[in-house]
Amino acid sequence: MKTLTLLEVGDLGGLVLIIILIILFVASIFSLIVTFIVKSIYESKDNRKFSGKQFAQTMLICLLLCGLISGLICGGGI
Repeated sequence: MKTLTLLEVGDLGGLVLIIILIILFVASIFSLIVTFIVKSIYESKDNRKFSGKQFAQTMLICLLLCGLISGLICGGGI
């Protein structure tokens, strides 16, 4: 018997969308936490300031890494 994927069963596009949105939400929260940790470490040395551009770049890099890892896991690479 042939196994069915999630999209072949029927109208489950909404479920797939919800799963993707949950992954994006968790990745955003995780990236925000990591960025605040990086900011606190950066500012603790030599009284340096963490600019808004650095904050955005750090968060974007972390989001890209989260996306890469989740794509590897959800895509069946691991």
